[in-house]
Amino acid sequence: MEFHDAANFLLDLRRFALRPGTDATRELLAELGDPHEGLDCVQIAGSNGKGSTARMVERTLREAGLDVGLYTSPHLDDVRERIQVNGRKLPEADLVEFVEAVEPYVTDRGAEGASPTFFETLTAMALWEFDRRDVDVAVVEVGIGGKLDATSVIDPVASAVTSVALEHTGILGDTIEEIARDVAHVAPAERPLVTAAAGDALGAVREVAGDVVQVAPDGAGGGTDDGASDADVTVEYGGREGLEGAVTLAGSDWRVETRLPLLGAHQAANAGVAAALCRQVADVDEATLARGLRNAHWPGRFEVMSRDPLVVLDGAHNPGGVERVAETLGEFDYDELHVVAGAMVDKDVREMAGHLPADHVVACQPDVDRAETDDVVARAFADATEAEVETRADAAGAFDVAREAAGENDCVLVTGSLYAVAEVRRRWVRPMIEKRLDDVDEAREAIKAAHVTDAGAWRMGGKAVHRVVRTRVQPRQASYLKEELLSLGGECAVSGLNEQDREPLEVLMMGTMAQYKRLAEKLDGHPYGLSAFAEELRAALDIRQPDDSRGYPWEDGTAVMGILNVTPDSFHDGGQFDGREDAVARAEAMVEAGADIVDVGGESTRPGADPVPEQEEIDRVVPVIEAIADLDAMISIDTRKAEVARAALDAGADVLNDVSGLEDPEMRLVAAEYDAPVVVMHSIEAPVDPDTDVHYDDVVQDVIDQLRERVLLAEKAGLDREQIIVDPGIGFGKSAAESFELLGRTHEFASLGCPVLIGHSHKSFLAGAGGEAGDAPDATVAATALAAERGADIVRVHDVERNAAAVNVVAAADDPESIDG
Repeated sequence: MEFHDAANFLLDLRRFALRPGTDATRELLAELGDPHEGLDCVQIAGSNGKGSTARMVERTLREAGLDVGLYTSPHLDDVRERIQVNGRKLPEADLVEFVEAVEPYVTDRGAEGASPTFFETLTAMALWEFDRRDVDVAVVEVGIGGKLDATSVIDPVASAVTSVALEHTGILGDTIEEIARDVAHVAPAERPLVTAAAGDALGAVREVAGDVVQVAPDGAGGGTDDGASDADVTVEYGGREGLEGAVTLAGSDWRVETRLPLLGAHQAANAGVAAALCRQVADVDEATLARGLRNAHWPGRFEVMSRDPLVVLDGAHNPGGVERVAETLGEFDYDELHVVAGAMVDKDVREMAGHLPADHVVACQPDVDRAETDDVVARAFADATEAEVETRADAAGAFDVAREAAGENDCVLVTGSLYAVAEVRRRWVRPMIEKRLDDVDEAREAIKAAHVTDAGAWRMGGKAVHRVVRTRVQPRQASYLKEELLSLGGECAVSGLNEQDREPLEVLMMGTMAQYKRLAEKLDGHPYGLSAFAEELRAALDIRQPDDSRGYPWEDGTAVMGILNVTPDSFHDGGQFDGREDAVARAEAMVEAGADIVDVGGESTRPGADPVPEQEEIDRVVPVIEAIADLDAMISIDTRKAEVARAALDAGADVLNDVSGLEDPEMRLVAAEYDAPVVVMHSIEAPVDPDTDVHYDDVVQDVIDQLRERVLLAEKAGLDREQIIVDPGIGFGKSAAESFELLGRTHEFASLGCPVLIGHSHKSFLAGAGGEAGDAPDATVAATALAAERGADIVRVHDVERNAAAVNVVAAADDPESIDG
């Protein structure tokens, strides 16, 4: 079975159950051997905040060293996002294997009119995957309510109700108390339920759950009419600090002060719930809690995408959620509020609108079946606000209208539905990957990789030996793109998932540069989000782009970064330059030999390396940086620690090189504060654990997917993409074959819109091509030439002179006239 067949099978399943309850899910799990019975699950219910809380729990438990599964809904771009293990989405191969296992059963039940729904089936797939991956803890977000939700097949070891609000009243009840009693059925058997519910909702939760761990704002207490004691966990929101919210959490014998990437007082309460859950299921100390919560990024939840104007994406989908968004917006200074609003048909849009102090509203209709029409959304805002209201059918186009109307001191807010947020957010994360295909066989493989049918790949392979771009678009956009490209003599292969109209599709566009230029012109001013797509296409293919140069050495060709390890244990040159005088002499020699950048590192990231304390690392690198800061080259600091980076920048460094991919949440903020370029590397872990077994569907595509969100973190901190250097992490959690594939497809990383660094020098994967692990000078030079030829902006090497010569040869071959004279 091909992936597109399996995905279509899932996406075509019914969306609503014919019978309420968990029976259909239990029966499907029984067919799979009841994989959920051996899992330790944390179940999280609530009207608002359950997804954010689930993410906080998952990230904190991973920080504690556990293997953690995460099941949430809905997804923003790819259905596989709903099921993650250790932060990585479900592999395509696993989805196919699951569908092959359940298709006969589901089809048989369908013949009886009783097939499981889409959500029931995905719930079973999540539990099946978590069992196969042998996770320590599975964090499960409830879909709707609690008592009859498909996720309630599990017997949780810990559970929470984040908050209770009036929603889904046709299913859960007409009052807060009825809804609270329903969601409280997630209470675990052996531990008290954790909840941030208050007032009547709290009382109703206690009726069902009995003992609870109550989370409440500091000073609010947990008192009820019967004089119950104060809250078990108190939370204090200290307000916004840059792009983070300061919080203080405290229990009877613990206290945590940290900052959250999710802004707002409501997120402080969610953090309190998450902290209590983590302490119930694992030995989590205060430092781990603080770091885990600070790393709990969750897209589409008060996500600040830019600042001039302020652009915020928040998927609040009910009046209570929108009210929290309005409160958090109050922490920012702006002139006028421009709202892009889309909602589902079962939401109280008029009450939602009443919470927003909007000056200008562009109502839209997200591209899903349950979406309310833009006219209805517009009427709700016209009735509830004094804003100027207009409509634009598609969310991306609505955002363009709002963004164009906004001044640099205004705010543009996209809200009302995660579906609307997802459509707008794609402009920041949509992949535009240029494919270089030399023959028809390569072209057919590329087309098949976009989940096109075998017949389609065979028919279109001969048309693809030119500029080929792979991306994801909405089904309606795919139809328009195919039509327009065909009219220009190009071609557009569309994923086999086009039998449905809910999910974005992979498309592979094929054409000459002239055809792409004409295509962009035809799409300008086009509806359905295609006008914004045209600008993204121009940027991806460098059509009519402005000169944004900053004078960096990698802007005019491949720059050479020389490695200077002032460590006793680095894998190739450890101990050779850990004295200050030796290190300075080495740096001077590298610059003389042609190094454009000198990369100073004070901690080894080789497999098995011992961590170096922060102050010791500072003491190693700062004296060297101070001594070489005036050399005719940029100075880079190779570190995973933000405080080391800050000390190095103060000493004269110019660039940050972070092999952990911004794992330290301060690193991106330090880079933005100093306006310093930062290298963001893909790595499963650093130092490398050689026993870690990582599965990639497509190592290049998967690395691009994971780097995309890390790049966005740096961009949201205030850096331009020209300052964010991506490193695919060759040799870090990749096999030799995967490392060579990353090297061979270097050019595809340009799709991220960032400079690309290749770090391959003397690494063990080169032994497969005639080198020796740790000592492969000839193979390193050959790899440098290949990387430079395939678009690397920076190569990071130990032997500067030989590798600089290789880079110069590639440059001369590209521009022979440059060597005359």
